[in-house]
Amino acid sequence: MESPRLIEFPSIGSSQTGFLSVAEQEISIPFDIQRVFWCYQTPETATRGNHAHHELKQVLIALTGTAEVVCESAAGEKSSFVLNRPGTGLLLPPLHWHTITFSPGAVVLALASMPYQERDYIRDYTQFRKMAVHV
Repeated sequence: MESPRLIEFPSIGSSQTGFLSVAEQEISIPFDIQRVFWCYQTPETATRGNHAHHELKQVLIALTGTAEVVCESAAGEKSSFVLNRPGTGLLLPPLHWHTITFSPGAVVLALASMPYQERDYIRDYTQFRKMAVHV
């Protein structure tokens, strides 16, 4: 099973001109991008995510601010990532429960491998943990 991992995007520019980062399908993004969404104005006391996916892969990028992403595989392996540079993304494979906390003003962009499909979501943590016997 694939594990979550950081992806460094190429950055072009300088401190005098500013920077541009590039994310290209099948080059830096290891899947066809089918959906793009972003989260913003999330209160510090709230968490987002709190689910896993059966098939969907996604890359999360903190465009501004900081997002902490805590992941757990169906086999129980845990990892934590701090996203605070727009030139770095987190590849989040299927069957990884994830929660995201945001700093004030953070904006997180998500590039997803599938259109929205409710049936792909695993929203019950107990059900997710039971899947470990099948992984």
